[in-house]
Amino acid sequence: MAATAGTRSSGLSRVEKRNLLMGLAFISPWLIGFLVFNLYPLISSFYYSLTRYDLIQAPVYIGLGNYTFTFTQDPNFWNVVYNTAFYVIFSVPLSIAAAFLIANLLNTRIIGRSIFRGIIYIPSIVPAVCTAMVWLLLLNIQYGAVNGMLQAIHLKAIPFLSSMSLSKPSLVMIAAWACGGTVVIFLASLQDVSRTLYEAATMDGANAWQRFVAVTLPMCSPVILFNLIIGFINSFQEFTLPWLLTAGGPAASSELYSLHLYRTAFQNLRMGTASALAWLLFVVIVIFTVILFRSSGRWVYYGGER
Repeated sequence: MAATAGTRSSGLSRVEKRNLLMGLAFISPWLIGFLVFNLYPLISSFYYSLTRYDLIQAPVYIGLGNYTFTFTQDPNFWNVVYNTAFYVIFSVPLSIAAAFLIANLLNTRIIGRSIFRGIIYIPSIVPAVCTAMVWLLLLNIQYGAVNGMLQAIHLKAIPFLSSMSLSKPSLVMIAAWACGGTVVIFLASLQDVSRTLYEAATMDGANAWQRFVAVTLPMCSPVILFNLIIGFINSFQEFTLPWLLTAGGPAASSELYSLHLYRTAFQNLRMGTASALAWLLFVVIVIFTVILFRSSGRWVYYGGER
């Protein structure tokens, strides 16, 4: 009897093995897809980052040569880092703040609230190519609608996308405009805030601003953290809109990291250097994510004691 129990505890029974094999068979499409399309490219990119590879000849191992070249010899790298840092630092907080304020407005009892909610969400479901084409028509210095209105009231046209000093702020403005998805997430969070908290604050003499600071912000802080993390990750990898609106110009003033990585890989055929750039970006995103999580204990409220 003891031997039987020991044998059973050390291995799986026939029924358990059958259930395990059946479960693996059901998830095998996902496992195969993960191994082929995620894990293998991830490992390959790390290997290629240590090689000289141009898609034509076989990879040649050069150790950390690509990383050294990126930091010390690439003439565009630090300009790209500055452009990306500018875009991320300004676009993410501005988008989060705009989305949170709009969500608070749409959470009040106003006429046509459902219509306004739908309008705000439209930019999130429109393809990025369509969005870029619309903004090109709006901001074009020669025939754009915005500059057309400015010239109609005898003001100078503004080179939003063709000026070195305005190209990055223009991209930040467009990023803040397309915050409909974040607004929806904040709306869901706001509707979960208990009304009794607002009633208690009102009875204590708190005005609207004090209720916003003492009740709304703390109760929505976990969702703010979530949107910050997702916003930083997406902004570091932003490609479509900058590529279609400015293509990194003028004079590389809006050349973001993802555009530089694309040019390195598919225009210059430096796949090893591009892989190194991708891994550097991965490390930066991980560091930013860890910093946000570590700092969240000071300002994120989860409903318990702080």
